[in-house]
Amino acid sequence: MDDSVRLRELAEFLTSRRARLSPEQAGLIASGRRRTPGLRRGEVASLAGVSVDWYTWLEQARPIQVSAQVLDSISRALQLDPDERKHLYLLALQQIPAEQSHVLNDVSGTLQNFLDLQGSSPAFITDQRLIIRAWNKAANLIYGPFERMSERERNTVWRSFQMPEVRELLRENWEKHARHRLAQFRAGYAKFPGDSWWMELISELQQTSVEFREWWPQHDVLNGPEGKKINYHPSAGRLEFNQLSFIVSDSPQYTVTINMPADEQTTSKIEQLLH
Repeated sequence: MDDSVRLRELAEFLTSRRARLSPEQAGLIASGRRRTPGLRRGEVASLAGVSVDWYTWLEQARPIQVSAQVLDSISRALQLDPDERKHLYLLALQQIPAEQSHVLNDVSGTLQNFLDLQGSSPAFITDQRLIIRAWNKAANLIYGPFERMSERERNTVWRSFQMPEVRELLRENWEKHARHRLAQFRAGYAKFPGDSWWMELISELQQTSVEFREWWPQHDVLNGPEGKKINYHPSAGRLEFNQLSFIVSDSPQYTVTINMPADEQTTSKIEQLLH
């Protein structure tokens, strides 16, 4: 979304939420006749602890700096519900509130059924920490066994740099894969700078992986799938996939990744593994 359009959307959203809230609902004593319903800008500013001028600029779609703390104050002043607060963050900061990013609901039965329906296409779901949370049988046979792995072993960054099996699975493609995964991890980390979970994993990988220690300071960032992917399975041999990834609309903390067989030989090999 273009910045000017985003700021107009933000301004209109704030105006609409201000208009629906009466002074009495906000705990204020109404004074004087009002030409328009709802709170005045000055009242919202007072409730949020910001200056009237600053809040007015926000409703005028001016490109001003906004912090999460101020957004939370405005959210409370306007009595926004969780979905409205999230929408406010997306319009103002182009990201969801940090604590909502950590909230993990169980992967729904519908999503698990979707994975299972992919059949010979290995499919799995990762969260924002790049931990694999759900998978289908094909993914388990090629990249698992996930049910016997710890959460750390299901973290795709940790796996890439720490598990010899992954290096063997990727062979000459390992460095490209590992750099791609690290760039995804770096992009995700930007949403949670200083978070203890991220800092602990980064510290561990810096101590134990020469490549991670060398590449982390390069600050490469990237989102999206890897495209063509080649694996070397211990029993099935060479497997070639086209990778597709997308975020789940009603659970944006989850990303679905599907590795679709790129040729008939790969499909046949996976079907033999499945049976």
